Amino acid sequence: MTLTLTVPPRTDADRLTGLPVAVIGAGPVGLAAAAHLLDQGLDVVVYEAGPTVGTSVRAWGHTRLFSPWRYVIDPAAQRLLEATGWEAPRASSLPTGQDLVDTYLAPLAATPQLAPVIQYGTRVEAVSRQGMDRTRSTGRADTPFLLRLHTADGVTDVTARAVVDTSGTYTSPNPLTAAGLVPAADLGDRVVHALPDVLGADRDRFAGKRVLVVGAGHSAANTLIKLASLAKIAPSTDVLWAVRNAGTARLGADAADGLAARGQLGSTVHGLVESGQVQQIASYEIDDVRADGDQVTVTGRRAGEPFAVTVDVIVNATGFR
Repeated sequence: MTLTLTVPPRTDADRLTGLPVAVIGAGPVGLAAAAHLLDQGLDVVVYEAGPTVGTSVRAWGHTRLFSPWRYVIDPAAQRLLEATGWEAPRASSLPTGQDLVDTYLAPLAATPQLAPVIQYGTRVEAVSRQGMDRTRSTGRADTPFLLRLHTADGVTDVTARAVVDTSGTYTSPNPLTAAGLVPAADLGDRVVHALPDVLGADRDRFAGKRVLVVGAGHSAANTLIKLASLAKIAPSTDVLWAVRNAGTARLGADAADGLAARGQLGSTVHGLVESGQVQQIASYEIDDVRADGDQVTVTGRRAGEPFAVTVDVIVNATGFR
């Protein structure tokens, strides 16, 4: 018996014609992508899971960026804005996340070109190819994308000629443990997301508490600096800083950093460690985190030796993925 594999001739070579490019996420990158697509004369639709533009940015809106406005505003987006009479903020000033939304993203989303193409409250749950599962590859590049959308009205499928995923990673933090596993126990509000509003809305969660910040990046540095400020007015606040490696290369105390505000973050947080305002626990690999009454106990290995610490609250600043 002879088995012959055949592929039927395509009769729908133009299946992508007339379909929009789907952009997932109405944050700074998503809106910039949409502005560029429109600039190229392409149809576009933006799907935003949140109820407003810049939902994730609003969550850390109290945090000041270390990038000045000159690096934040996209040229294609600026052209759309200036056509409405918008004036750019001072190029050298540093916006907060809320400034970014109020001064840039919200006006951009309201422009006549972008306002009609943004769909809020629309979560993209899956992306595939129309009529193709993972085992099929022939003709895949010419086949429309299929997006499964979840809205308050239910689930629906739509097609697109291309997909630009700018949904970001803020809602997908890395786990606390060195093995990359989520702690076995449900820790409730004993573990909080990166970049909490320490001096504002979340102040009561940290004032007078023993706080462990986990992570060696700029999110951790921002939180440590604000916790140290809180400790000056709430002296019983105890600030600990756990890092997996022996050093913190990403937070070098370097005033020559290309972004001065970023370099200052490193200088400031290292100064807090040297002065004893922040207790650094270096070379600490976390194995598990468990509830311990109203507190939480973190167990693991420090420089290869068993080590544990008990705190009131943990800030998970281990990055996002």
